[in-house]
Amino acid sequence: MPINVTNEQADTLTRKFARLENVSITDAIVIAMREAIERRLSAETPLQTAARLRAKHGVNLSADNKKPLPKEAFDEMWERD
Repeated sequence: MPINVTNEQADTLTRKFARLENVSITDAIVIAMREAIERRLSAETPLQTAARLRAKHGVNLSADNKKPLPKEAFDEMWERD
């Protein structure tokens, strides 16, 4: 089944990728699409990323950790000299 690429940027990027991988243009498209699909299927949600980072650094969510910082903490971060 033929694919007709009429977008100049898509054509340029596909050819560049094919040269980098030393494969045909068809194989370059297959490789790129497989990698793109895999990345999207295995991507973490923000909640998953936060949970992974908490586990990595030994941070436990407790009631105290969920309390908002006082206004002064934010003011101090933006205090100008």
